[in-house]
Amino acid sequence: MASRRRVAVVGTGTMGSQAAWRLAARGAEVVAYDRFAPGHDRSAAGGETRVFRSVQTHDGRYVPLVRHADALWKQLQAETGRELRRLTGALVMGPADDPEMRTVMDGIAEHGLDHEVIDAEAMAKRFPQFRVDDGDLVVLDSHAGFIRPELTVQTAARRAEELGAQIRRYTPVREVTPVPGGGVEIRTDTDTERFDAAVVTPGPWVGDLLPGLPWEVNVYRAISAWFLPHEDHPADAERPAFIRCGDIPFYGIPSPDGLAVKLGLPQPHHKPVDDPNRLNRTVAPEELESFTTAVRRHLPGLNPDPVRLSVFMEGYTDSTRPLVGPLPGCDDIVLLAGFSGQGFKISPAMGDIAADLALEGRTSQPIDFITTNGRTAA
Repeated sequence: MASRRRVAVVGTGTMGSQAAWRLAARGAEVVAYDRFAPGHDRSAAGGETRVFRSVQTHDGRYVPLVRHADALWKQLQAETGRELRRLTGALVMGPADDPEMRTVMDGIAEHGLDHEVIDAEAMAKRFPQFRVDDGDLVVLDSHAGFIRPELTVQTAARRAEELGAQIRRYTPVREVTPVPGGGVEIRTDTDTERFDAAVVTPGPWVGDLLPGLPWEVNVYRAISAWFLPHEDHPADAERPAFIRCGDIPFYGIPSPDGLAVKLGLPQPHHKPVDDPNRLNRTVAPEELESFTTAVRRHLPGLNPDPVRLSVFMEGYTDSTRPLVGPLPGCDDIVLLAGFSGQGFKISPAMGDIAADLALEGRTSQPIDFITTNGRTAA
């Protein structure tokens, strides 16, 4: 009988917790490391909610990966009995001629996605909380909603442990080194251990851990802000997640308890992070101006003064396409990095793909557009 393949997972956040689950489910001997612990708020996997959506505004090639992730979201919920995702629908709005809205409609046509185009009169009746502009296109993504990030990370990590994985909490990895002839060494502050393969999901610390990485991952500071409505919504009102494209882009998610709405802004509004170990968590008043503008113009039912702010870090490549696959010259080290704010909805699929690559050296999933194999530019 062949021995079980021994795999390290470096980082147990958005991607690492899912990779640990999928590896353990497939019989690998898994040891996962985290500088903190699963579900911490010092990186990107926080903020109470994240958008899950089937339609894509940036690249329709993600749709098959979202479908694979969708099946795994259902599986993880079934295995654990936890509500990690709630499908409420999601509105995607913006000028009809906006490139992102064209990508949405092209992807819907190509993949046959379940959707509804809503005209201005119907919007006023069904979704009075939104103000749309003349010439806007509004699409309701039917198979969409929100994910609970902290709960998801902790649940996936716990499920991995139930399946036999070890998680070494508060154990920063200092070095991941290929071994001549095959395998990987993981060095921490206390010891060095050998594995058959490693899945490396370091989040914003990718530059610290892999300083020789041939692709640049720039780290940015993202702000989430929560706003209260002027009046309570009726109990039966539709409260979908939403994305706004165009000259004032933003996204939003009603809080699970129904009391507030969380808003976020795209990368051009984020400040760079020089050192992920010294994240500035204080939000200056001028950093709220874009939020206030968005609320006043498109969300008139909300008080424009936020009641809560949180700061996180996200890693972006120049192309905004993540790095998924082996490190150059070492197929035993599988990298998942630089998801550019787009990763949480597909994280179970990414964990499964990482397991494919670490255990079999290949995957049947369509990752040609994000793979590290043969890649030059980030």
